[in-house]
Amino acid sequence: MSKTAPVGMRLLSSAQVQLGGLLGAALDANRRGRLSRFITGPTSPAIAIFDPARVLANREGDWYGEHAGKWLYAAAKAYARTQDVSLSEQLRSVADHLVALQGEEGYLGTYAPERRFMHQQPPKPQSWDGAPSARTWDIWTHSYLVLGLLELHKAMPDVPSSARYLAAARKIGDLCWYTLSEGGINITELGNHHGMSATVLLDPAVELYLVTGERRYLSLALLILEQADNHPPLALLSRALSGADAAEIATGKAYQLAWNLVGLTKLHKATGVALYREAVDKLWLSIRRHHLTLGGGPWGGVAHRSREVFNAPGAFQAQAYVETCSTLAWLQLNRELLAISGEAKYAEEIERTAYNDLLGAMAPNGEDWCYYSFPNGRRVHTTYWRCCKSSGAMAVEELPAAAYGVTAEGAIAVNLYGPGLASVQLDGIGAVALKQCTGYPFDGQIRLRVTPDQTARFNIQLRIPAWAQQVRIQINDEQLSVAATPGSYAELDRDWTPGDRITMDLAMPPVLHRKANRNVQESLAPDGSPVRQQVLCHEYVAITRGPLVYATGLIDGFKTEESIRLPEGDPTQALSLLPLIEGKGEDEDAAPAIELRLGYRAPITFWPYYRAGGRSDGSWRLTWLSLAPDTGFSSDFEHGNT
Repeated sequence: MSKTAPVGMRLLSSAQVQLGGLLGAALDANRRGRLSRFITGPTSPAIAIFDPARVLANREGDWYGEHAGKWLYAAAKAYARTQDVSLSEQLRSVADHLVALQGEEGYLGTYAPERRFMHQQPPKPQSWDGAPSARTWDIWTHSYLVLGLLELHKAMPDVPSSARYLAAARKIGDLCWYTLSEGGINITELGNHHGMSATVLLDPAVELYLVTGERRYLSLALLILEQADNHPPLALLSRALSGADAAEIATGKAYQLAWNLVGLTKLHKATGVALYREAVDKLWLSIRRHHLTLGGGPWGGVAHRSREVFNAPGAFQAQAYVETCSTLAWLQLNRELLAISGEAKYAEEIERTAYNDLLGAMAPNGEDWCYYSFPNGRRVHTTYWRCCKSSGAMAVEELPAAAYGVTAEGAIAVNLYGPGLASVQLDGIGAVALKQCTGYPFDGQIRLRVTPDQTARFNIQLRIPAWAQQVRIQINDEQLSVAATPGSYAELDRDWTPGDRITMDLAMPPVLHRKANRNVQESLAPDGSPVRQQVLCHEYVAITRGPLVYATGLIDGFKTEESIRLPEGDPTQALSLLPLIEGKGEDEDAAPAIELRLGYRAPITFWPYYRAGGRSDGSWRLTWLSLAPDTGFSSDFEHGNT
């Protein structure tokens, strides 16, 4: 076993990046909204539930304790990025209060003593998701607290209490190690979805090892994986390596499975064990191929017992669900894989998800979030205690560090596009400042000003989006002939002088996408030959432009769906990009609308999904429009033609 896996890309810290445009507006709103208002000090409801008197009386399983760790994590990242003094005071006040409440043995949860994860419980009844459990969310809450305390320790290394935050996280890790080893309790007994809500402890266990270098936390992570894999309904590693679809791992719970994969990816990073990476790669590909909306969010809710589990492979329904918590875990998984591999496809997924399903769940005030979002459906801002409000706040704060990186070969990688600044330190060269000026994601022209401390030779890699079929790159006034393969990085290796300018033009024509909700009945005839008949087929069409998914509001102001008939020939000819409103700048109002002109009815206007129908509670968005049925349709299928 090697000590660590090779690092493909060192992502920048949040403090080195300043995002503008849409993503910058989301970060500002997040800081002013959720992070400043939800938790302000020890008396805030989400922290008051840790008070001893309330804990002693809490004999019901709940997840509410997670908010403390999630807020610490997101607010610490925001503080590292902004150095906001008031946020610093809130963080220390809350963290100091929580640490003071921690038991000597390390417990820092919200459950009454007899319900805590350290104590054996009678066998629970068998059910489809492994519920109910007397302490389903106890390990879960402690997992987020470890991550939050570690993030705060990283953000405030010079604060005297920083060592106490690290010590508190270590005490939780030590308690978990004792419980699962000498304590004789199996991790899969401590959560639902056949243990997945507890095996998420894999992530903070590895993070503790990476921060402290103490091998018992690596041993804890390996023990968690061993117990998860030896539990037949879960068998996380074995089933992944066998090629099982993501929907077939335990219950296929999207949020929890993706978070488990974050931990497994970090375990690969910590150990270099190739099997861990292979397992993650197989499930990543399964999710990418079968379980994402057009806007990049993991979705569920089609003919299943839960809205939050992955759909069966190939299932499609325009009204299916995206849970914002699942969007967080998917972003984090791609962040880890981008850092390990340096591959453009992971940055692509981060950008696609951020500009669509993440922003599409967030209200402009930075406080309100959708628990569920739907490609076709009503926007519903969720209630006070719901998990997705804190998950969304975490997800937004993951974006700055993913925007730029330094590859293993010492190249600067530009991963995400949008207005902003970055300061990069290159070994042997010094500081390099990058300023990105662009109307992206509304416009395909990206201008980068490169300012090294002094003239020096180094490589700048520009991510070429997978959707980009026409790319032009220019340095200063010189047009370049460089490889610009969609889904990869274009490499610009040269001597750079302060003030050099890179211009990249990406063509952004509107694109039509087609999907079908289809059922094919299959059987064998008496002679053994296959018989296959399509018995259901509803086809849909949707529009993207660049990284943005587009949607319309209610059709004609009141209809939730309508069948449309596309014109003969090239259907994209029915799409027209409307001119921008005069005087609008690089904000959300600068988004060009797209008109669908069908000839037989009034045009239908589409806007970027995140703002279609308005960003207010109760507004409607329709991404997929039903296609008129083909009246010449035949239900017969040739052998092998699916």
